[in-house]
Amino acid sequence: MTDPILLVDDEPSMLERLQRILTTLGHDENSLRLAATLAEGKVQGRDTSQLGMALVDLGLPDGSGIELVAWLRERNDALPILVISAWSTEEMILGALRAGASGYVLKERDDLEIAMSLRSVLAGGAPIDPFIARRILALVNDPATAQPASAPSVKLQEPLTRREMQILQCVADGMSNREIADDLSITRATVETHVQKVYRKLSVNSRTQALLAARQHGLLP
Repeated sequence: MTDPILLVDDEPSMLERLQRILTTLGHDENSLRLAATLAEGKVQGRDTSQLGMALVDLGLPDGSGIELVAWLRERNDALPILVISAWSTEEMILGALRAGASGYVLKERDDLEIAMSLRSVLAGGAPIDPFIARRILALVNDPATAQPASAPSVKLQEPLTRREMQILQCVADGMSNREIADDLSITRATVETHVQKVYRKLSVNSRTQALLAARQHGLLP
């Protein structure tokens, strides 16, 4: 039996959709813990050591899903937490990532894209919706928040390969793993492997952190 997965969303149709996607991926329907509110999410997810993953919406009727993300992360720093939400404001995006979300995907994506994100986060990845990545890039490139030009770059202990630099640039361009695979004529699995190597070399665990670290190391303008 697979580890329990926590699903938190106040839309019954979305809960049904996520259940369908997860069962298609081979997860036991009996292992899914459903919650429609922040309070129910805390009850269903109280034993975080037994959870295999948490899927959290941000707009809950009794509070913000960001609070639940932080609550779960505080109790289990290794738990994969994927935000699946319709919210795309800078405040919500950054709030969720700072609270400890492993990834962020918009509800408008099709079942295949969401399934790919689920596989990625379970494999230790940090899937970020391309739209979200572009919003984060805009913030990173904002002169008010950008790193000063005089800040020195630091050499990596293990340099990125030419292919890893290609992957990193694609991530910086806001491309999804599927788009990167198509653009470079390689498989999505190969892309995910390269992304994980980039994360390891930069000592990060998300696309957001990778872009910031890459700029600090002088790998991106």
